[in-house]
Amino acid sequence: MTLQAGTAPIPLSFADDGVIRVARTRVTFDTVIEAFSEGATAEEIVQQYPSLKLADVYHVLGYYLDHQQETNDYLRQRRSDADAIRKRNEKQFDPNGIRDRLLARR
Repeated sequence: MTLQAGTAPIPLSFADDGVIRVARTRVTFDTVIEAFSEGATAEEIVQQYPSLKLADVYHVLGYYLDHQQETNDYLRQRRSDADAIRKRNEKQFDPNGIRDRLLARR
């Protein structure tokens, strides 16, 4: 038996909205990296997100470890975008007193 070394493409897909997802799933790159950063192993990540393949998670983690600066820049930008969206939504839809308003509808 002969083994061949090859370079498999990193299983990441780039959506039009700028979100990076793992392979052909709805799981975001952010989600995998955050779980890994919190101490989860590749196996635990797959267990938590069964649509992922173990080999794909290892590829993604390897990419992250080889490109931490670019990845951290991307994650920072995603957090900034999320904060801006949250602030815009809170301004448009006041969250204060929402529980009381919902209970009053009963």
